[in-house]
Amino acid sequence: MSSFLINALLSSSPNYEIVFDALCWPSDSLPDNDRIEALATFIEGIGKTLDAGNDTCLTVAKREYCIQKVESIIWTQCFPLLSNISANILQNTPTKEALSALCRLLSVCLLMIDNGATRKVALSVLPTLQLSKDRTEEECNRQGPLHLDVAIEVMAVLIPALASDEHLALITLSSALACIKTLSDSMVSKITVRIIFTLLNCYRDTKLSATLRFILADMYKWHMSSSSPVVTDRTLLCLTALSDYLFPQHSQSLTCSGRPDPRLSIQFWRILQNGLIHSNNVSRKRSLYLLKRSVALSEVDGLDLASGAPLEEDPEAVADENILFRWALERSKLLREFWEDYALVMETLEENQIHVVRPVLNRIDILIQTTANYHQVSGTGLFHPSWLLCVYQRMFHSENKSVMREGVYHLLELKALRHPAFALAFSQFIVGPFIDVLSENSLFHRVVGQRIGECPELGVKLQAFMVTFFNSLPQENKGLVLLQLIQRLGSQHWCAVPILFLSQALSHLPHSPLLGRDGLQALRDVLRCTMITHQVLLRGAAQCFFLNTALCLTDVRSLTLDDVFSFLTYFRADESLCRGTQLWNRLCGWLKDNEGNFKPSVGEGSAVHKTVKDYVLHQIHTFLKVPPSTGQVESVPEPREADVLARAVFLCVDTEELRTPPGEETGARLESLLHPLLDSLSRISTNVYLPLRKTDKSLQLLLLLFQLSRRPPRCLGKKQEDTATAALEKLVLAVVDPIQDFILRRLCGELTELCDMGRAELYLSLLRELVGMKYVSPQHWCKIQHSYFPKLIKDMLKILQEPTEQVPTVATQVTRAVAMATLAMVCDVAKQQEIDSQSETMSALVSLNCYFYNDNSATPSFNQTLSKPVTADSTGGLLEQAPLLQDWGRVAAHYIRDQWTCLSFLKRSVERSTCPELLQAAVGCSVEALGLLPSDLVLPVLDFMEASLPQVALYNEALCVEVVTLSWELVRALSSNPHDFWPSLKAFVSMAFHHSLLELTHTQSPRLTATLKQIAGELLDLSQAKTGVFNVLIQHCCHTWLPSGPGGGARGGDAAFSSALLYLDVLTEACVYGPVFRRDQKLIQEVQTYVEQLGDQCSANAVVPGDDRDEQFPRVCALAFLSRLDPTNLLHQGLMEELVVRLLKKDEEISKSKVRYYSNSLQHRVKNRIWQTLLLLLPKLKEGFVGTVLNSVFEAGFCSNQASVKYLIEWLMVLILVQHPGHMDSLWACFSVDQEKTKTSVCTFLSVLVHLNIIMPKLKEKALQWRKALDVILQWCFSHNFSVRLYALLALKRVWSLTEVRAEAEEGAGGPDTLGGLATVVKACLHQAEAMQSTGNANKNWTRIQEHFFFGAFHPVRDYSVETIFHSFPSLSEVADDEWIPSWKFDTLVCFSEAPSLPLRNPVPDLSQLQPGDWVQQDKGEQEREERWAEVQKKITPWRLGIQEQEPEVQPVPQQRAARLGKLHGALLVVASLIDKPTNLGGLCRTCEIFGASSLVLDSLRHVSDKHFQALSVSSELWLPLLEVKPMELADFLQLKKGEGYCIVGVEQTANSQSLQDYQFPEKTLLLLGNEREGIPANLLQLLDVCVEIPQQGVIRSLNVHVSAALLVWEYTRQHLHRAAGPVNPETGPTV
Repeated sequence: MSSFLINALLSSSPNYEIVFDALCWPSDSLPDNDRIEALATFIEGIGKTLDAGNDTCLTVAKREYCIQKVESIIWTQCFPLLSNISANILQNTPTKEALSALCRLLSVCLLMIDNGATRKVALSVLPTLQLSKDRTEEECNRQGPLHLDVAIEVMAVLIPALASDEHLALITLSSALACIKTLSDSMVSKITVRIIFTLLNCYRDTKLSATLRFILADMYKWHMSSSSPVVTDRTLLCLTALSDYLFPQHSQSLTCSGRPDPRLSIQFWRILQNGLIHSNNVSRKRSLYLLKRSVALSEVDGLDLASGAPLEEDPEAVADENILFRWALERSKLLREFWEDYALVMETLEENQIHVVRPVLNRIDILIQTTANYHQVSGTGLFHPSWLLCVYQRMFHSENKSVMREGVYHLLELKALRHPAFALAFSQFIVGPFIDVLSENSLFHRVVGQRIGECPELGVKLQAFMVTFFNSLPQENKGLVLLQLIQRLGSQHWCAVPILFLSQALSHLPHSPLLGRDGLQALRDVLRCTMITHQVLLRGAAQCFFLNTALCLTDVRSLTLDDVFSFLTYFRADESLCRGTQLWNRLCGWLKDNEGNFKPSVGEGSAVHKTVKDYVLHQIHTFLKVPPSTGQVESVPEPREADVLARAVFLCVDTEELRTPPGEETGARLESLLHPLLDSLSRISTNVYLPLRKTDKSLQLLLLLFQLSRRPPRCLGKKQEDTATAALEKLVLAVVDPIQDFILRRLCGELTELCDMGRAELYLSLLRELVGMKYVSPQHWCKIQHSYFPKLIKDMLKILQEPTEQVPTVATQVTRAVAMATLAMVCDVAKQQEIDSQSETMSALVSLNCYFYNDNSATPSFNQTLSKPVTADSTGGLLEQAPLLQDWGRVAAHYIRDQWTCLSFLKRSVERSTCPELLQAAVGCSVEALGLLPSDLVLPVLDFMEASLPQVALYNEALCVEVVTLSWELVRALSSNPHDFWPSLKAFVSMAFHHSLLELTHTQSPRLTATLKQIAGELLDLSQAKTGVFNVLIQHCCHTWLPSGPGGGARGGDAAFSSALLYLDVLTEACVYGPVFRRDQKLIQEVQTYVEQLGDQCSANAVVPGDDRDEQFPRVCALAFLSRLDPTNLLHQGLMEELVVRLLKKDEEISKSKVRYYSNSLQHRVKNRIWQTLLLLLPKLKEGFVGTVLNSVFEAGFCSNQASVKYLIEWLMVLILVQHPGHMDSLWACFSVDQEKTKTSVCTFLSVLVHLNIIMPKLKEKALQWRKALDVILQWCFSHNFSVRLYALLALKRVWSLTEVRAEAEEGAGGPDTLGGLATVVKACLHQAEAMQSTGNANKNWTRIQEHFFFGAFHPVRDYSVETIFHSFPSLSEVADDEWIPSWKFDTLVCFSEAPSLPLRNPVPDLSQLQPGDWVQQDKGEQEREERWAEVQKKITPWRLGIQEQEPEVQPVPQQRAARLGKLHGALLVVASLIDKPTNLGGLCRTCEIFGASSLVLDSLRHVSDKHFQALSVSSELWLPLLEVKPMELADFLQLKKGEGYCIVGVEQTANSQSLQDYQFPEKTLLLLGNEREGIPANLLQLLDVCVEIPQQGVIRSLNVHVSAALLVWEYTRQHLHRAAGPVNPETGPTV
């Protein structure tokens, strides 16, 4: 009902009671919006009548009735309806328009009655808002009297009337602020706009200022208590919403009114800085918006301003270094420029494309230099460095790794950090966010121009940065910052690469006493917590760098020797700190230089332990001092204390050697140190009262002394004799008999407790070391062989042969386990130490063989198990399980493992004829053992299988297949456990691919042969993900087929080699092997190569053995195998020929499968490897065979090949023609092929003719061949293709320059003039080529192709070498550097056989001195021609619709024009006031008109006359209503539309954005579009009801604003207008 009818009704003096009854509705119903609006209009009209005071219309009784009725409507109509609307909202029923109408009704009702009713209504609604303090939003909506949305809208209506009630207004404001802290973002925006804004708009001057102060104080207090991202986000939202109040356009209004100035609060600036680095882009946008407003206000103010933290001693003063924001009137221009640049940088960093970000990085330099210069000149900080840190942190958090890298590099090169003040200001940022970002692995990849093995650019920069940074810090702060940095390293887990280069950077810091005991503790934490899972070599290298850091930066005066030697235990001898390395020698020198400067230990006198020797001697005495034995069971002591002491002993001895030359004194020094230990050991077998703990510790220390005395193999040649080790062995030899007697006694039945298993392991390990001294004393070794070991074997067998108890006890089972472990140790020692076959030990081992192979039994006694012991409880009963037996399963598994250790040795070393049935039973038991044993204990079983399978395969193929299959499944399951996988894999390959099994043909063993081939394929597949797997197989196979050692060829002979033909697939795959790794895998490999190339500078290289997992090793191994083949051997020749055929077939398959392939793709690499291998084999191939495959070679030349492959094919053709010139006619035939087939591939054959000067001496009819070459080349000199012409001209120039052959041709033809016209044509062509200087790029290409390495420095015969094929050619033809195989790999990794026809290294260095060629000619097939005309887009022009031009005053409005065409308009309102580009506005106008938007809002209607606008709008502005709203008026406009029931939708990416594909547009939708660059301003974001974003798949972050708007307008149209249009007319179809 329109207001006109209501006013007419009121003017007729109606019966108010009847009208009220007619317009009201039952309290439990939901009226339509028109009825609510009619009632509101009626009451509003009554209110106007009452205000006019017209008594003729309303009597007193009627007046009172109306007021009472209106108040009744509030409680009986409005509130029940509010509850109903709340319920509908929970059910997702659209109620926005109903709520808007009801709020209007409520507002007009409250205007007619007193404020008491308003207060009463407010107190009824406020509990809903107050529930948010301790409840979630969902709970508030379900438990509160009203829904939050409803409560907010009602309070917005009440606030104008409540503003005068200070108490109630304060309660409302407090409730709103509490909601801001707990509710969702969308609800916070509503509360801010509808409640806080409305309240502020009701106040002026003093009240407004007080309210703002209250809000700011609450926000600051909240942020100070918790500066989390959520708090920062909400605080920024509120501050942005209040920005118009806090930063008015005219500063005088702020100054005079006494409003709070947020610029004076340091908390305000901290909020802004937190916002600038926030993860949410909207928060960053709001923060930058507030910063701009603050700077703009400061510039208008014209006043000096400083905001910072007050000093504790003087709250009124502010420390200069704590001033976060300063404005100085005399420096206003400089400040404005600084903040403009700063805003530009921060806005640009919102982009993710590096090409957008990189141009503004120089602005960062300007910012920093401005800050530094002003600080130097004035001594005060005009700009606080923390603002610059926000820039870097923003870059560090970028989604684009390139932007992150740029930020890191920029900081590393920051010259301002050379100033102490800047360095100190940046220090907490360096040890915090900067160290955190360095944990990103991708930052350490090689940059363009760096080769494999070079230190990554970031690593180099990091070293220089650390030195510069710490040198710039004030001396008093260096130690603390370094400690914080190391503690930061230990606070998280690091990947291997970042921690390696960080430790290397720290090790380059200059010597300075910065670290104390806390520093060593922090380094310990890094070593213990962050590097456990790293690759061994990288972990060892990092340990080396960290120890160097400690030696350079430790303050020895704050450390005791206890601290030092305890710290050293975290550096493993098998990874970093090993005797003989540079690191060990440096440590000894450090101890010598600082001896006497260490802090005395607690309880020590100042005169005690002045030297390391005194300390070590004291520690040995203390170590061996143990309390008397209590008679109770004791476990073996932890070895850590012994490890610390053993390392200290050798450090002491080697430190003393630095003072005096090594010699006899070394033995004396060592004897004086170890005297307490030797004394204890000399009495170990005779003194029965010696405590067991003391003997354990003595033997532990001795064992660790032996283990730590060893030097790595790479260090042995640097010092001919290790006097300390020799002296140790000499000292121990004097007490070896008591030790061995003690061990023998203990092993023979005295070890009866479960904890004694650890003790037995100690004894047996030490016994191994004592046996290893056979070279020191041959008599000692002879005694062991003929006396000690036989007695040991006899006693152990006696224990094992004792009858089994009915009820097994711990004592008997432990004794049996110790006995079997002892026998396994003897067998292992006998295998390694080469015991004399005639010794008593070997005789005793025969009896051990009889123990397992019982002659009285048809089955062997394998896989004997221990019975689980039964222990007695306190009542005399039996307990099946006790806590002491929790490790019994491991003991039982070792017992079985030890049996197979013995059996493996006996199978190989003790002669015994075993019947087939018994042997099959033994192998069957080995299969059973694989299922019984843990994966780390199966190596002896695999070793036994290796020795047994060749015999079993002769009569039981099925069993062999079962053994091989189960073993492979077990090994493959270990692929995620590198500690056990690699030893198991090597053992499996040796077993399954034993030469005897490989020699079996498919006829002899079809199933086994097929199984082995299948496993070989699976090994190849596994190697694609796990580097080094295929290396093991190919190395084993090549050595099996053709042993490389002296006399190796005699083993197996042709029988072994013939198996290579059976498994030629393995060799073929090895020739082209090279997996494509992930970037992270490649990074690890490259960094390992870098560490290896450090050599002796990194001691880990000397300690950690090479793992032979180079991805190039399979190729190198296969090529070395091929190099050793003998072309005179028919088997060898047959293998090479079959291999060549397979390689050519593989190349053909790749060419056919994919015509175009990318540079350095896997297909490119494989083809490159194929032709490299063929070049290697060429000298060994017979001419007859070459003739059979020559056509395949020429066919490959016709294919589309990458440049590197093309050069190799051309080189191979040249060499074939040089070696076999009889095939020259085959080359001429290639030029006769249909030109459609050759296309640009004819360049390949022209390239061969460029080298005709090398082929010509081998030809018979030189003049005839020369003339043929000219005829062929000339026809291509006139090709339409520029590349072909270029190649032809170069070939023509080279061929024509062969003067001797040309003279012979002229003479044969009758004289120089006989060439006549041909010579004229040739000279004309060559003149044209040389005259290209005026044709720009043509001249450049002609010059470049002549200077290209393949046509210049390269000589196909002279440069024929392994180095050229595998290193020079790939590097010059721009193949990825991981494809280059350096010559040293053929020298060191394998045994490569050089030949005069194919040397390893190039005799001439010309190629190695060249750079990659500028000319890269790639064959490119002609692309399919695009159609000239695609589908033409047809458009309808409005002026052809038959509407006559009319005068402006009589022209219909846009809606009328549209109605004439039958166009429908929706309720969509598109607001484009923030867009300033006419092209975007013109396209947007066109889109809105096409899809029926209700109107388009522009910032100025003058855009319509712009020619760029009109070019894209194509007169659509004539058919669409256009409104003008200035950007400054948008906030009021949006609030007005909110009141009209519009849903404000923004196109913006925020944390809570809804996807366009999921969002349902309300009918009344206002679409707000952002600016092309900045998007929607931060102060308008809180006015949005919802943000919608468009799902994206690509890298680019945003769409053009017109494109974005078009997508949303179409989606709105699809949801509403098309649905409203009804069904489609089947005759006319849909209207588009």
